[in-house]
Amino acid sequence: MIIDLPSTTTSRINSKLVHLREEGGAVTLGRVLNLVIVTEDGERTEEAVDAANDASREHPCRVIVVARGARQAAPRLDAQIRVGGDAGASEVIVLRIYGELAEEGASCVIPLLLPDTPVVAWWPFEAPKVPAEDPIGQLAQRRITDAASEQDPIKALEQRRAGYTPGDTDLAWTRLTTWRAMLAAALDLPPHERVTAARVTGAADSPSTDLLAAWFAAYLDIEVSRATAKFSQGMVDVHLSRPSGPVDLARPDGKVGTLTQQGQPPRRVALQRREVRDCLSEELRRLDPDEVYEEALKALGKIVRVDTASAEAQEPAEAGS
Repeated sequence: MIIDLPSTTTSRINSKLVHLREEGGAVTLGRVLNLVIVTEDGERTEEAVDAANDASREHPCRVIVVARGARQAAPRLDAQIRVGGDAGASEVIVLRIYGELAEEGASCVIPLLLPDTPVVAWWPFEAPKVPAEDPIGQLAQRRITDAASEQDPIKALEQRRAGYTPGDTDLAWTRLTTWRAMLAAALDLPPHERVTAARVTGAADSPSTDLLAAWFAAYLDIEVSRATAKFSQGMVDVHLSRPSGPVDLARPDGKVGTLTQQGQPPRRVALQRREVRDCLSEELRRLDPDEVYEEALKALGKIVRVDTASAEAQEPAEAGS
């Protein structure tokens, strides 16, 4: 069920929500958090709402969408309440704000937050340079951004490092969960040798590739090369050098990876790119700071960028060692 409330106020929105609960059409009991989505008003707003609806089946919540419209328009608040099949396991409140009100999203959100319930802020597209200093970010215990969706993903990732505050996270990091798990499991197998060097290859504009390289630099204390893959998207290959032979995890097609290491037969593993809804669901499982992500951000300055040709030229020497 979708209820439109044009040219309204937050008081009227709250009154309508109470009325819906009294009629039994919407129940707030069992909501575990408030999820505030901040975006520009447009077609992509529905992409974020759909992802939140899917994530809400694991995390029932109140979703408040702040869709900022034209700044030159007269100040106006148009609202839409979605419950039932149109809201997953949540209740969705879409706030379309125009004119001077577009810069006052926090004041529109505060009256609609469920009391005594954690707040998570999510910028699915463009995000502020320092999310924790944004008025809506100041309301949240957890702040989720997505560097991959910005115009310059690598620059956005550098901004995340410069403005990091405990509670920040980015979906470019969440997309690495399967890669990190696969590589950690491979290193747990014999011969249990120390990794002496690493090379991570991915698209030039892949922030996940940078973060994985930085993760190795932070926790293995080794030199990590970051190579660029041509004609590919996202993560492509991880090459870890060890005395007895390398560990390599390659995913050239973006769907299936091949893990090869000394003393083990090659293994094909499911490694498809993760959907936004899956990454969002994972991030909503925790509200505490992600210290591993923080250390990876700090280590971004340690990675060494190399071109693809020089990286491939090292292969024969490593294979023969």
